[in-house]
Amino acid sequence: MATRSLLASAWALDVNTGTSAVPVWTPYKGMSSFKETIESSKEDDSDFDSEGWGSDEITQRKWKLETEGKRKRDADNEATFIADPGQQAVLDAGNLVGVGSDIEIRYYRRDGAPDAWQGRVSVEYGGGGGGVTALEPFNVTFNGKGKRTAITNPAA
Repeated sequence: MATRSLLASAWALDVNTGTSAVPVWTPYKGMSSFKETIESSKEDDSDFDSEGWGSDEITQRKWKLETEGKRKRDADNEATFIADPGQQAVLDAGNLVGVGSDIEIRYYRRDGAPDAWQGRVSVEYGGGGGGVTALEPFNVTFNGKGKRTAITNPAA
C-alpha cells in the first residue's frame, strides 16, 4: 500500500464571532502559511536509583499558531472595501489589550484527518503596507491561553 504526505495547505482556522454559549464559527481566510508550535517546560527528576541515567518530567506546555497571508476583501463588493469577516475579527482583537484581545478559535485539517483543536488565544497582529504592486500582507500569532481541547474535525 502506497502512502502520501499530508499537505500543509490543508489547515483551516475559524474564529468565534459569536459567544461561547452560541458560537458563530467564521472562516479566517487568506492564509498562505500556518505553523503550530508546542513549547514544553521540563524539570530534572533524576534520582539515585536510575543507574546514572538522567530523567526529565514535562511540567508545562504552551501552544501557539503563527500565520501569514494576504488581506482579503468581500469579492461581491468591488466599489468599497469590505474586509473578510474572519480577518477583521482577528485584526480587531489584535488592536486591543488585556481580556479584549482574547478570542476563541478552532483549527483543523480540511482533508478530514483527525487533527482538530479549539481554544482561547491572545492575538498579536502585524500587517499593512507594501510596495506599489504588492498585495497587503498580514502576520498573526495566536498565543494559547491555557489548554486547547481536541474536537471532532468539522471537515470530517
